[in-house]
Amino acid sequence: MAVKGATFLSFLLVASTSALLAIRFLASFPLPPEPLAIHPSLASLPQDSRSWKIYPEDFFEGGQYASFPFGKVRYWLMGPKNGEKVVLVHGFSVPSIIWRDVAPQLASKGFRVLVYDLYGRGYSDAPWLPYDASLYTTQLALLMQHVKWDQAHIAGLSMGGGVAAAFAANFPHLVSNKVGLIASAGLMEASDFSRTSKVMSSRVIQLIASSTPVRMYMQRLGSSDPPSNPLQEIVQIQSAHLPGYNHALASSLRNGPLRGLSTSYEALSELKKDVMLIWGTADRTVPYKYASKIQELVPNSTLLTIEDGGHDLTISHPSLVSDALIKFFRTPSARSR
Repeated sequence: MAVKGATFLSFLLVASTSALLAIRFLASFPLPPEPLAIHPSLASLPQDSRSWKIYPEDFFEGGQYASFPFGKVRYWLMGPKNGEKVVLVHGFSVPSIIWRDVAPQLASKGFRVLVYDLYGRGYSDAPWLPYDASLYTTQLALLMQHVKWDQAHIAGLSMGGGVAAAFAANFPHLVSNKVGLIASAGLMEASDFSRTSKVMSSRVIQLIASSTPVRMYMQRLGSSDPPSNPLQEIVQIQSAHLPGYNHALASSLRNGPLRGLSTSYEALSELKKDVMLIWGTADRTVPYKYASKIQELVPNSTLLTIEDGGHDLTISHPSLVSDALIKFFRTPSARSR
């Protein structure tokens, strides 16, 4: 009997201790959240670095910074203040220098043009967050509020097209009836990405790639053998000098508006937005087949095909792209005819 009593007491002791620990665990308050890590932009590099020669802070007129919860954003406003408003969204790896020939052309034709660097690229900060469609669309919504724009036309290139589609779907009141999509991502499949890009997008590899020793090696490599193409060089400089840049690219591959935006494109049709697609038949980054896939989701869209055109159409065919956008933005909306 004494043994059974001792066993029972032991059981009660264990049970009560477990109950007390459970209550303490449930009642415990979490530690305060860690401050958001925000990595610097190209603005942090010395002004004698190559980046300032290729893509200086004042590359476009009307440059300013806006401070938001996720970091500073660099933007430029050009063209007459009373002109029709247009937002241009760049793509995956090259910042707003990609609009070097198109943005001034639109401004010279009377449009008020807003160009900005996406988070993690160029002169915008790089928050250590998932780079998904929500981050990019929130960035643009805050920026439009900052510049006091109630509504604007929007055009996006490559991943910027995915951002534009998601933005129009989530903030339709901020977008006029005009959405221009140039070699637009958003529907890409796993087979479109190389094995190297898949490996490089892993968290472990990106932590290694963002480490100081690896970036120092890339800096030495870049200084000894810089690319002849300025766009490639600005990509290399960002990768070598900005720890947040590699994370931004990797997270965009995993979580970003390169894939999974079919519902956003469908929303463009449901919202009756006028959509124009511009695509090159020789595009190896976002293949031409995606033009027809988007048209299936947005039956009211029109397509301008550029024979033998590659991916960076704003660089290779700037006049054609500019003229097409100007005509598209100035054509009365189908809903108003």
